Amino acid sequence: MTARTATRPVGAVTRGTTNPNRLRRMDRWIAATHGAELRRASDPVAIDLGYGAAPWTAVELLTRLRAAAPRTRVVGIEIEPERVAAARPYEREGLAFRHGGFEIPVPGRPVLIRAANVLRQYDEGEVAAVWERLRARLAPAAGGSRGGLLVEGTCDEIGRRHVWVALGPEGPRTVTFATRLGSLDRPSDLAERLPKALIHRNVPGEPVHAFLRDFDRAWAAAAPYASYGVRQRWLRAVRDLTADWPVTDSPARWRQGEVTVAWGALAPRL
Repeated sequence: MTARTATRPVGAVTRGTTNPNRLRRMDRWIAATHGAELRRASDPVAIDLGYGAAPWTAVELLTRLRAAAPRTRVVGIEIEPERVAAARPYEREGLAFRHGGFEIPVPGRPVLIRAANVLRQYDEGEVAAVWERLRARLAPAAGGSRGGLLVEGTCDEIGRRHVWVALGPEGPRTVTFATRLGSLDRPSDLAERLPKALIHRNVPGEPVHAFLRDFDRAWAAAAPYASYGVRQRWLRAVRDLTADWPVTDSPARWRQGEVTVAWGALAPRL
């Protein structure tokens, strides 16, 4: 047993709530935007941190990432030993489960760490330290690579609405809002799924509040496009947003019910 695995896991036990297909929107985005990094890596290891009471999200992550990067290996990490024991029968080539926490008890530097619905149960003041710890475990930027990616966010129980932050070794990069468009009344419905770093900042005077306010206004202005379908309304609203907000993705992603914005535009005020 190594010194790393002999230490007590870092973190707290969460509720462990999980459902099949819950993280499909996040997985789809990761495969599309980070697949090249996984393909380029000599040892493309992806971590499903805090997969919960059942291993479905780790199993699904392997399938989805291998469609983009066939050599990818996934390690599911859980702080609750009983959950690890329950997941072990699902191990196979490319998929393993380990007992651990934010220390990420695997050798080397992962190319991806996905932490979905984990930090929501922590205090806002704890987020920065957890981010820093996890970023320090990522594969570093080198040559033409930007390094590993930490994707941390929150979704509803069946994955219709999801918001996540993407961080590289250097720090936060972007915030992505993703939704099943048919479930949406207005874009600010996504506020309830903001990650812990932002959810308490959805108040007047904070950038994320201004963004959601402007998104609702653009959505209302795009109402005439609803006759062509909710997707066309979303596309028009996001296009209008680009006049005032640094949207970093393209219509190809918007059509998926997504929009990604530079972190600096939404970061909390000190």
